[in-house]
Amino acid sequence: MNSKKELWILLASFVLPIAFGTAFFYLSPTSFTQHTVNYGQFVNPVITTTKQDVSFVDTQSGLQGLWTLAYATKQCDSVCIKALQDIKTVRILMNEDMRRIQSLLLMTSKAKAQQADALVGHASEALNRQLNQFPESSLFLIDPLGNVMLRYDSKNLEIKRVIKDLKRLFKYSRIG
Repeated sequence: MNSKKELWILLASFVLPIAFGTAFFYLSPTSFTQHTVNYGQFVNPVITTTKQDVSFVDTQSGLQGLWTLAYATKQCDSVCIKALQDIKTVRILMNEDMRRIQSLLLMTSKAKAQQADALVGHASEALNRQLNQFPESSLFLIDPLGNVMLRYDSKNLEIKRVIKDLKRLFKYSRIG
């Protein structure tokens, strides 16, 4: 075999896999994002919060610095109490990572709530409008930077799946 043929074969063996991979990526972009390993539903687009979006009752806490499991509702009824107990169970079952999670009862109306187990906060009008696109009584996971990133259905909440999501996030997260 002459040297030109060897050069073309060598060049093709390096260029063709890159060309095929690039073509597959651009011709079928949903192949890479169609299946995820998380159990919660991604909030897309991500809702970013600021300090003014949540006004806390009886405390000067904030969403920054800790992972937050927030239950958003207009008023706290029996479903709300069960969801808050589920959040407490998730925190306890996270063992040593329990201190990285805080629970929040996020009131989307000006109703009063007396819950000793969770922080209580009222959502601003801007945050309220963004959360209204989701079903009533949703459970949200907020990252330490204040981004609402995952949503769970609180009526059919599977605690083991929430814990798996949190453990996976904590394993790869450098924040919170």
